[in-house]
Amino acid sequence: MADSKGPSIEEQRDAFQRDCAKIRDEVGKMIVGQRDIIDGVIICLLSGGNALLEGVPGLGKTMLVRSLASTLGLDFSRIQFTPDLMPSDILGTTVLIESDDGDKEFKFERGPIFSNIVLADEINRATPKTQSAMLEAMQEKSVTVGKETYQLDMPFFVLATQNPLEMEGTYPLPEAQLDRFLYKLHVRFPKLDELHTIMERTTSSETPVLERVVNQKRLLEMSAFARGIPAARHVQDYALSILYGTHPEHELAPDITRRYVRFGSSPRGAQTMLLTSKIRALFDGRLNVSNDDIRASAIPALRHRVILNFEGEAEGVSADDILAEIIKKTPEKA
Repeated sequence: MADSKGPSIEEQRDAFQRDCAKIRDEVGKMIVGQRDIIDGVIICLLSGGNALLEGVPGLGKTMLVRSLASTLGLDFSRIQFTPDLMPSDILGTTVLIESDDGDKEFKFERGPIFSNIVLADEINRATPKTQSAMLEAMQEKSVTVGKETYQLDMPFFVLATQNPLEMEGTYPLPEAQLDRFLYKLHVRFPKLDELHTIMERTTSSETPVLERVVNQKRLLEMSAFARGIPAARHVQDYALSILYGTHPEHELAPDITRRYVRFGSSPRGAQTMLLTSKIRALFDGRLNVSNDDIRASAIPALRHRVILNFEGEAEGVSADDILAEIIKKTPEKA
């Protein structure tokens, strides 16, 4: 991770920690509280993945991603998902262009997906056909239109918001698309003191001005450095044991999984736990991943990858409840 002439690994760790703190503090000028959500979004961005935020309207989900884009100086686009949104409204379309001399040619006009940070606002208000238009971009970092494939600029990050499914006019996201999100984060309602701060900020004549603290090149360097952080074999085993605990047919599954879960997490769940745990370790200034990091990453990494059966849905059991019990019952590896 460092050559003989470059900074030491300890210096790189310290720089990583400082830059993450700068991003967090700058976004905090606009977003009151929600430290776990801000950290979760930063973790997903540095992991090269995508984040899904769930919460009722008005909790600052859109403001969070706008603030993050301003702080990082990245290209930003916002797509408002509605029932009549078409895939071409996201990806772009081929149009016929006539030049000054009368020649005609087809030209691809890029859609809003061609950006560094894409806010997919209220993604579950669009039909499954439109939602599926995001799949290739989210996983392959490319867009295919006709016979042409276009690579997206790095970093590429989708931050999608969704309203709770019990609200009217929403469509459940397909399991294949849910699996493309590294984290699913639940945005909580602010506490009383946070609400006072929000009211003071939003009803005064002064608006916080965000500074760019990390550029695109530095962000990619931080992402590459985080991937090089080592994780011991017993830590990987612990993450895999938690993953197996989500599968009702596996011997490591606790009783709550066997009773309420229809399908467990895909291998992406374990990959997500390990990769995001590396960034959590760096947040704390450590150069090794611990079981505590795995535990902290498990619920946001797996809650959208665990599919409940009919009994679980009927009894109102949440994926978080099941995962908390799995973590509790899974012994640490030595």
